[in-house]
Amino acid sequence: MSKQFDVIVIGGGPGGYVAAIRASQLGFNVACIDEWKNAKGGPALGGTCTNTGCIPSKALLQSSEYYEHAGKHFADHGIEVKGLGLDVAKMVGRKDTVVKQNNDGIVYLFKKNKVTFFHGRGSFVAAKDGAYDIKVAGAAEETISGKHIIVATGSNARALPGAPFDEVNILSNDGALRIGAVPQKLGVIGSGVIGLEMGSVWRRLGADVTILEGLPTFLGAVDQQIAKEAHKAFTKQGLKIELGVKVGEIKNGKKGVSIAYSNAKGEAQTLAVDKLIISIGRTANTIGLSPETVGLSLDERGAIVVDGECKTNLPNVWAVGDVVRGPMLAHKAEEEGVAVAERIAGQHGHVNFNTIPWVIYTSPEIAWVGQTEEQLKTEGRAYKSGTFPFMANGRARALGDTTGMVKMLADAATDEILGVHIVGPMASELIAECVVAMEFRASSEDIARICHAHPSLSEATKEAALAVDKRTLNF
Repeated sequence: MSKQFDVIVIGGGPGGYVAAIRASQLGFNVACIDEWKNAKGGPALGGTCTNTGCIPSKALLQSSEYYEHAGKHFADHGIEVKGLGLDVAKMVGRKDTVVKQNNDGIVYLFKKNKVTFFHGRGSFVAAKDGAYDIKVAGAAEETISGKHIIVATGSNARALPGAPFDEVNILSNDGALRIGAVPQKLGVIGSGVIGLEMGSVWRRLGADVTILEGLPTFLGAVDQQIAKEAHKAFTKQGLKIELGVKVGEIKNGKKGVSIAYSNAKGEAQTLAVDKLIISIGRTANTIGLSPETVGLSLDERGAIVVDGECKTNLPNVWAVGDVVRGPMLAHKAEEEGVAVAERIAGQHGHVNFNTIPWVIYTSPEIAWVGQTEEQLKTEGRAYKSGTFPFMANGRARALGDTTGMVKMLADAATDEILGVHIVGPMASELIAECVVAMEFRASSEDIARICHAHPSLSEATKEAALAVDKRTLNF
C-alpha cells in the first residue's frame, strides 16, 4: 500500500518548497520530493537557486566586492591595507557554508510545517482512481500517491552545440561557482544575468574577462538608457564586452579553451582563455519526470504547458517556476507556488506578472519593474519620464558610489507608474518600494509626496518621481 498524500510536490527549489509549506499551512497532508545531493550524499534542498544559483553567486559577489574595495577603494577612506592577499579556497568554502545554511534552513521549515520529505527523483507512474502514483528513486525506491501534484522541477543550463559542459574548462553556472583559482583569462559567452555576475566576480579577483554576446544591443530586455549607463560602468571597470558576435568552433584542450568567432564587423577573431563560462539561457527540466506516462503536455521548448492559473492539461496536476512559461526567477516561482497551494484550497491565488522585479547583482546593481521606455513607444502609449542621478544623492556620495540613476515612467494622462528602472547602489532593495507602488497602482505624484529619510538612497526614487513632473529639488 503506497503512502497517500493530499498534495505531492516534485522539486524542492524556491517554487516547490514554498508550495509545499503553504499547502501544509492550509491543512493538507503534503509530501515534497527532491533529488539534490550535498557533498556527503545527503539532501540539499533549495534547488538551483540555493545550490548553484542565486545564493552562492551572491556570496561570491560579496566576497569579491570586499576584495576590490580593500585593494582599490579603502585608501579613499584613509584606510591603509598592506599585504592584501586572496585565499580562493576559503572564499569558495564560505560560499559553501552559506549554501548549507540555506539547505538546512529548508529542512527545518519542512519539519516545522509537517511536510514529509522524500530524497530522490520523482516521476509519474500512473493516474488512477482520481490520484497519481509517483515513484521516488533515491537510496531506495518507493511509490507514493497524491490527489494533487505540483511539478516544480526547475531548469538546466543550456549548452552550446559542440561545447559540452565538462565543469573544468567549459563551465555552466555550477562550475563557474567552483573555480579553484583565479584564471588569468576568462571567457564568457552570453551577457545575461549569470554571465555578468560571474564575469564580475572573477574580474574583481584579477581575471582578464571578455564577454561575447550575440545580440547587437547590450541587455536588450532592460530599459536602454539604463543599459547604456551600466555598459559604460562595466567597461570602465575593465570588463571587455563584445556585442553582435557569431561564435564558431570552440576547442577545449589541456591548456584551456579557444573560441573562434566573428565580431560585429564580420571579422574573424580568436579568443584563447583558461576557462570559459557559457551562459546562454536555461531550459525547462523534465528529465526523468516521465510526463508521457500520464499524458502531461509539453510545449515545443520542452516546458510544461499551463494556463494562467498554472493548471496543466491533466486534472489536479499543476506546474510552477522555471519548468513553465514566464521569467525564470526564483521569486516568480515562489509566488506561483503559493498561488497554486491556495487555489487547491479553493482560494484565489494571485500572481501579477506586471509587477515582478528583476535584478542583476553586479556593481552597480541593475533592477527594474514594469515596462521599459522602448516597450511604451512600441505600444504607442503616451508617457512621462523622470530621472535622477545618484551623483546628486547625499548618501551615495558618502558611500563613495555615485554611479547610475533612478528612472521612472508614468502614464501621460493618469500619472500611474508604468515602470521604474534603476542602475546604481542597492538597486535590488530600492526597487521594492516601486513594486509596492505599482501593485497599488500609485501615481508618480504619490511617491513624490511621500517623506523619505535623509540621507538615504531612497531619496533618489522620490526625486525621480519629482522629475516626472519636472520639479526635482536636488538636481
